[in-house]
Amino acid sequence: MEWKEITTIEEWDAILEKSAEKGQVILKHSTTCPVSFNALDEYDNYLADKPDQEIDYTLVKVRESRPVSNKIAEDLDVKHESPQIIYIKNKKKYWTTSHWSVTKAHMAAVID
Repeated sequence: MEWKEITTIEEWDAILEKSAEKGQVILKHSTTCPVSFNALDEYDNYLADKPDQEIDYTLVKVRESRPVSNKIAEDLDVKHESPQIIYIKNKKKYWTTSHWSVTKAHMAAVID
């Protein structure tokens, strides 16, 4: 399974709406941060294994898509961090973690 990158607020709005029907996992990724590259590897490793097929997986590059990143933080009432993973259900934050806590094992424990 692979993630889909979003770059517009309209794409984000659609994901938030869709979370009422299907879980959504967002990884906020900084393309200039080594910790974020580690988190992206963990995200990819989780998706390469046996991820929950009933969930959509998304990536937002925080520097390149700053308005989208800011809107996510605002809509979900979460402090912006990068890297940051957010699991959304029913248009609300269900779980979030950041930095070195973004691991395949942590994702599996919460999402699976």
